[in-house]
Formats: sequence, C-alpha cells, structure tokens
Amino acid sequence: MYMHSPFKHIQAAHCESGVTNSLLRNAGIDKMTEPLAFGIGAGLFFVYVPFLKINGGPAIAFRSFPGIIFKQTCQSLGIPVTRKKFSSKEAARLFLDQCLSEDLAVGCQVGVYYLPYFPREYRFHFNAHNLIVYKKEKDHYLVSDPIMETVASLSEYELERVRFAKGALAPRGQLYYPSLQGQTIDDEKIKQAIRSGIRKNVFNMLHIPGPIAGVKGIAFTGRKIKKWRDRLGLTKAGLYLAQLVRMQEEIGTGGGGFRYIYAAFLQEAYDFHRIEELLAISGQFTRAGDCWRDAAIQAAGIYKGRLGSQHDFDAMGDYLLEISEMEKKAFTALSKIKWH
Repeated sequence: MYMHSPFKHIQAAHCESGVTNSLLRNAGIDKMTEPLAFGIGAGLFFVYVPFLKINGGPAIAFRSFPGIIFKQTCQSLGIPVTRKKFSSKEAARLFLDQCLSEDLAVGCQVGVYYLPYFPREYRFHFNAHNLIVYKKEKDHYLVSDPIMETVASLSEYELERVRFAKGALAPRGQLYYPSLQGQTIDDEKIKQAIRSGIRKNVFNMLHIPGPIAGVKGIAFTGRKIKKWRDRLGLTKAGLYLAQLVRMQEEIGTGGGGFRYIYAAFLQEAYDFHRIEELLAISGQFTRAGDCWRDAAIQAAGIYKGRLGSQHDFDAMGDYLLEISEMEKKAFTALSKIKWH
C-alpha cells in the first residue's frame, strides 16, 4: 500500500496534471504541485493533424499525448508505474476492485460524454479525460475528478461505460498508479526532474521533425487558417475554428491555460534552482497565454457570425504566427540556461 488514508481530493486546473499531483501527494510527496507535475512531465505542446477528425474538425492538441505527463513525471522522479489496459470489461472491473481492496487509489482514462456529473454543455465525445477512483462502497465507486470541486460517485455501470468509451483514443479500461513502496523523493530528485522536464519540453516544441508539431505547428496552423475561408467556405471554416477553440478552452485547460500553468511551473522551478532567467521566461509564457486567449476571442467572433471577412481570418492567422514566435523565443531561452 502507498496511499496515505484518508484520500484527499485536490482540485486542479487540468485533469492529467491534477491526477498526477493528487496521486503523488496522497502517496506522501508533499512538495509536489500541479505546475511541477505539468512541467516535469513536459506537458506543454502543440500539434495540428488535419487528416485526423474529432467531432467533425481537425485534431488539434495543446498538450502532450494522454498519459505522458504522468509517465514522465514518475519516470523523472524514479517512481515505478503500473499501467494496464483490458480487452474484457469484467477483467478491468476485477483488477480495479482488487486495487481498491488494497487501499490503492488509481488513475483512469475515461470518456467524458457519459460522465453524469459533467455539465451537459461540456459533454462531447472526448476520451482522454483522467480521474481517480479511490474507494468502492457497495456497488458505487468514489471518484476524485480534479477539475471538480468535490468528489463524485459512479455506479458500476456508469464507470464501466466511461472506461470503455468508443472512438478516437478509446481508453480500453486503462488504469495506472505509482508504486513508491517506501521511497523518499528529496529536493535533489525534484531538481533533477525539473531539468529533465524542461529539456524534454524544449525538444518537443523546437526540434520534432515536420511542420505540424511544436512552434512550427503553431505557425503552420496560422498559415492554414488564412486560407480556410476560400478553401472551405465560411460555414465549414467557422466550424474548424470552433474546434480549435473547443480544444483550447474547453478540454481541460487548453492553449492559454496550459501556458499559465507552465509559467507557474517555471516560478516554482526557481524555488529549487535560483536562476533568474527562469522568472523572466515565466513572464514570456504568461504573455503567450494572454495571446492565446485573445486568439480564442477572435475565433469565437468568426464562428458565431460576428466576423467573417478575409481580413478577420488573416488576423486570426497572425495571432498564431505571433504566438509561434513568442514561444520559440521562450523555449530557445530555456535551452540556453546554464544549470548550477
């Protein structure tokens, strides 16, 4: 057993970094925070995949692939991880029940569409949400969803339904948990993990080959947006922009919010590494977050019909070109830090 009883629900800005933080803090790592989990896990990202459609629009992501934040945070801290997927719903339930009987809280990847405690306006087919199941009472499971204020309760059927949601990124009953088993995580381990997380994020945003990922992907998307009105027509182009805003503002924390979390991570990193550049670069990510939020307002004006000229699409594209340059400068500055 690793969990410190009773389990404490911790509200967070984003689901996976929140689950990572909550699992590790409940395991006794008191210095873990959501920004540290997000940064150590190299959570900041951007990718635009035009040939993959989700809810009728192109796949756009503002964070790393689901599961990476938890995996890389634990890996960087030297914490073993157990992760399982299942072909059988019964096997998935039995394994979960066994974990809970041993007082193990576990993270689960689920679809949000059938989560009964989600407001209806936020329910759509998205299968990369993360939550924690920490206790079973009769035929109901107690759930700590980090983006909610309080814990929730799901029936066996409700939990099975979201654990085996169909479609893109189908979770297949996936669950995961850390296995500390008496390990201690001291400041030196956290310092090393911070450096590792920053190096990985620098690579992901600056050096992945091809035009669709990282800062190159942001600029690539900006140039595409300028052509959407003529190539797709105003209605479809508006739907594509609505998809971008949905992925940016409604899935977890999205583009702007993730930049604010990363800015907070660099401020907390300064507490472990007294390097002034970390604070200056933190400010750059805050400004990038502001610019993402301004871009979302511009996009909303188009898909809601208040705007629609080619000039408006050009302005939207220019936002992303500006953001690409801002984040390129910020990550380049991070790559040049001389660690003490």
